[in-house]
Amino acid sequence: MSLDPYQIKRSLSTPQGDLTYWSLFELCQQGKSIQKLPFSIRILLENALRNFDDFAITKENIDTILNWSPSPSDKDIPFKPARVLMQDFTGVPAVVDIASLRAEAVRKGKDGQKINPLIPVDLVIDHSVQVDYFGTNYSYKKNVDVEYERNGERYQLLKWAQTAFDNFSVVPPGMGICHQVNLEYLAQGVIVRDGQIFPDTLVGTDSHTPMVNGIGVVGWGVGGIEAEAAILGQPINFIMPEVVGLKLTGSLPLGTTATDMVLTITQLLRSHGVVGKFVEVFGPGLDTLSVPDRATIANMSPEFGCTVTYFPIDDRTLDYMAKTNRSEEQIKLVEQYCKENLLWRKDEEQIEYSSVVELNLDNVEPTVAGPKRPQDKILLREFKSKFGEILQDVHGREYIPIDKRDVSRWYEEGGSSQPTEQASSIPSDVEIETKLRDGLKTVVVKLHNEKFALHDGSVVIAAITSCTNTSNPNVMIGAGLVAQKARQRGLDVKPWVKTSLAPGSKVVTDYLIKANLLDDLEALRFHLVGYGCTSCIGNSGPLPKHIAKAVEENDLVVASVLSGNRNFEARVHPQVKMNYLMSPMLVVAYALAGRVDIDLNSEPLGYDPNLEPVYLKDIWPSNEEIFEVVSKVLSPGDFEKNYGEIFEGNEQWKNLEAPKDPVYQWNEKSTYIKEAPFFDGISEEIAEPKDIKNAHVLLKLGDSITTDHISPAGAFSEVSAAGKFLLERGVPKENFNSYGSRRGNDEIMVRGTFANVRIKNELSTKEGGYTIHIPSGEEMNVYDAAQIYKETNTPLLVLAGKEYGSGSSRDWAAKGTSLLGVKAVLAESYERIHRSNLVGMGVLPLQYAEGDNAETLELSGKEKFSIENIESGLEVGKRLLVHVENEDGQRKSFEVISRLDSGIEIEYFKHGGILNYVFRQFLQRDNS
Repeated sequence: MSLDPYQIKRSLSTPQGDLTYWSLFELCQQGKSIQKLPFSIRILLENALRNFDDFAITKENIDTILNWSPSPSDKDIPFKPARVLMQDFTGVPAVVDIASLRAEAVRKGKDGQKINPLIPVDLVIDHSVQVDYFGTNYSYKKNVDVEYERNGERYQLLKWAQTAFDNFSVVPPGMGICHQVNLEYLAQGVIVRDGQIFPDTLVGTDSHTPMVNGIGVVGWGVGGIEAEAAILGQPINFIMPEVVGLKLTGSLPLGTTATDMVLTITQLLRSHGVVGKFVEVFGPGLDTLSVPDRATIANMSPEFGCTVTYFPIDDRTLDYMAKTNRSEEQIKLVEQYCKENLLWRKDEEQIEYSSVVELNLDNVEPTVAGPKRPQDKILLREFKSKFGEILQDVHGREYIPIDKRDVSRWYEEGGSSQPTEQASSIPSDVEIETKLRDGLKTVVVKLHNEKFALHDGSVVIAAITSCTNTSNPNVMIGAGLVAQKARQRGLDVKPWVKTSLAPGSKVVTDYLIKANLLDDLEALRFHLVGYGCTSCIGNSGPLPKHIAKAVEENDLVVASVLSGNRNFEARVHPQVKMNYLMSPMLVVAYALAGRVDIDLNSEPLGYDPNLEPVYLKDIWPSNEEIFEVVSKVLSPGDFEKNYGEIFEGNEQWKNLEAPKDPVYQWNEKSTYIKEAPFFDGISEEIAEPKDIKNAHVLLKLGDSITTDHISPAGAFSEVSAAGKFLLERGVPKENFNSYGSRRGNDEIMVRGTFANVRIKNELSTKEGGYTIHIPSGEEMNVYDAAQIYKETNTPLLVLAGKEYGSGSSRDWAAKGTSLLGVKAVLAESYERIHRSNLVGMGVLPLQYAEGDNAETLELSGKEKFSIENIESGLEVGKRLLVHVENEDGQRKSFEVISRLDSGIEIEYFKHGGILNYVFRQFLQRDNS
């Protein structure tokens, strides 16, 4: 059998010798219209041609890609990435799963060491550092110390995996954020392996993996479940995507940033509708954007809703590679291969897209987004008025202009600054006085003979965080210049603002130091707190005790400002109800103002020592100033220095002891790491799926339920199901850590499923992780209800609205759903990754027929549900029949659509999940 069905395998003569490649140019010579295909589709085509085996990847798959058209397709295609990127929150459960597969293989008398990653895996530990300490020169050291104290067990597991598994490397804590490390170091443009040369491609267990699209690498976020299957040699199957062309013209106006641009694009593409699609960027405006600018856009692909936002390789790409210390040999190889194989950006006018969205960059204005969705764009000039509208519409409080409030300007300005280290308890001399006018709250806080006023709209968190922006030197240098100019004018950050600086790599702090700007940021208490995602993923740490007390006792609607990409409810901090995304430069500005209800175009940020007003325009640097500093302080040597030692880690990592046994020895007392329950005793034969009979609804949910709602990553309380579990095992509340840090233990994670404090279950009277146990009518937490249903062998359903499962790629959002006993989810629409993850855990995703939903069908969620036509055989898009019986015995039926979107997904579902399928394949091979 030929593994080259089109006879296009060719040899490329390079400085590294003659390398085999699959020539898209030769397909052109055969009359195929390759030049009409978007570049991202060409890369999928090359991938299928090279990996063709006539089993997992067939000629029909290749022809599907080869015949791509702008019209939607229902055909699925396979993709085998060249490598996998992980972060520790999602990486730990993946390692636990693979270690658990090894353990089960040994129990079945097999050689567990045969279960190994088959492609390179890079795991970057970046999600665990939390901002416990801030505003001091010791913040970084103390946060790292606490990080190791909290996460020692998890880190031991990862260090074990680094030596126990082949093809597995770990970037230790404190080195950077996975996406920035990927952009600046790991991504190579093209890969040479086993005598072949091909495009660098990947999948990552974080939804912001597409950031690497900015350097011309196709990659996207998948759930940990899919990533594990890819690691073990399985292709990732998905429906042939439409490709939306994003045409850029013009250039960014003076005074705007890449952040303003990406928030504008987020709203534009969300409005157009790109969920599940590829986006590819083209047009003359692209020539004005550096790779960091492009990466800023690509990073927010999940917020757009698309799978990738691809930027083809061009001269700008090579320039960035040179600046980030890629070797001259590698850069020449990228250029040679891409030009030879029709992957170099040119002849854009020949490409056919499914649709085209245009943006004239000349029209971009300073922008923020919030208060709870990244696509909710607000022009900076309209921010103050929008805040007042939201305060009234969402929180029922009339906005009172600050000059009309009964509080002196001295309180408003904050008086003098206060200590910023975290007190272990509320100081005894804290006094809190509340004033209420027309619903708007003002709280006067007195601490150590100093007073300041907190209002609805006060900024309590200002975080320069997230790879979205910290990978872009222009906005980081810009933030430093804003701080420098503010300091020169005598301004200071307000004392109630918790500030933090968490860059995505050590390169950032190096160039800030060389530019003499880190001192200015630190003078405004933007001290380095760690190299990790921090506030962007909810690791903001606690608010200072007196601030938390004032907010909690008075139900203040306070705000955070952050240079991140996510601002979902309760994500940044559970006490902060309004969260706004913006550039690092604006983060500094709002920290100076101390509130979001300010018009920065017309109102002063504050007053200098001579009581002269200082406006944003007075401290905003020009583009020329920024570019001049960047050109002086950024060099390839910075990248060589920091990435030359990236796998070494600090002394704590070097001294960390890890197990040596190739089969992991589980500690039954551990509350962090536990063998996964999914494979223990798994049968070698599959049981055919059955119809679902007499199921009850566990939760009835509305639109835009995110994976944060389903499987929160942040802190949890002692009254939660997970908190009670830990207390019963002698773990005090101060050692709870976070859900994200405990993803290696299913007992914690199943109790945290649907436990977000902001989730609204329509069956329950309480907000948070509560439901009604329908047979008894008793209200209880979701986990306890699921256990009662399990005792009576009652199958469970979840009802949901539109965009179910949007947000981060969290495998535990599907794993926890499965462990609770949920057999199917019925929603109006799904986010791509979560739907795939549900299938990967053996949970059936169902979709209402067009025009139907819980409201039109008059479903209360208290009915009994039976779902037929599963036993009769599943097929892609099959319609299943649902029978509903309400509490009065009345019955009705309606059809729903099975969202098993490919043949291989049907197989995964039959096996009870993708890893069950992979493991049974391993057993069959080992038996034969």
